[in-house]
Amino acid sequence: MPEDAAAPPGRPMRADARRNAEKIVAAAGALIAEHGADASLEEVARRAGVGSATLHRRFPSRQALLEAVFKDRVQALCAKADDLLTAPDPGQALSTWLHAVATHAVTNRGLGASLIQNGDPSLGETCHAMITTAGGPLLARARAADAARAGITIAALLKLVGAIALATERDHDGPAEAGLLLAIAIDGVRTR
Repeated sequence: MPEDAAAPPGRPMRADARRNAEKIVAAAGALIAEHGADASLEEVARRAGVGSATLHRRFPSRQALLEAVFKDRVQALCAKADDLLTAPDPGQALSTWLHAVATHAVTNRGLGASLIQNGDPSLGETCHAMITTAGGPLLARARAADAARAGITIAALLKLVGAIALATERDHDGPAEAGLLLAIAIDGVRTR
C-alpha cells in the first residue's frame, strides 16, 4: 500500500483504515479488469463497501488509486515469482509465472497506458525493473534444468508477454486467449 494512501509519515495506519484501503484497491482492480482504467470511482467505493469520502481520503486522486492498484499487482507478481523459485519443475515454474504476468497485463485494460500518460514516468520503469528482477532467477533456473533455450532473456520473454497481452486485452475472453497464445510461444522457449 503506498504511503500517500496511508497515515501521515511516521504514523502507522490504523487497522480499519488499512482494511478500507485494501478493499478499495481490490474493488478498483476488479473494476479495471471489467471496464478499463476509466472505471467509475463511485462504483469502486460502492463495491468496496465504503463511502466516497473514505475513498477520496485514502486516495486523493484517480491517479493515486490507479498507482496503488498497479503497485499492488506488481508486488503480487514478484511474490509469486519468489514462491515459484522452490517449485520442483523449473520449466513449469517459469511457464506458470509467465502466464501470471500475461493475466496481469491483460486484466490491466489500459491501466499502464493511463499511468504513463498521466503519472510519474518512473513508476513504470520501477515496476518493470521489479518484474524483470523477479523473473530473472526463474529463467536462470529453467535454463540450468535444460528447460529453456540458451540465449533467451527475461527482457525478451516479457516483451513477448506484453505483445500477447496487448493483442488480447480487448478480446471477449482476453486472459484465456492470452494463455493460449503464450502456451504456443512457451513451446518455442523450451529446449529441443
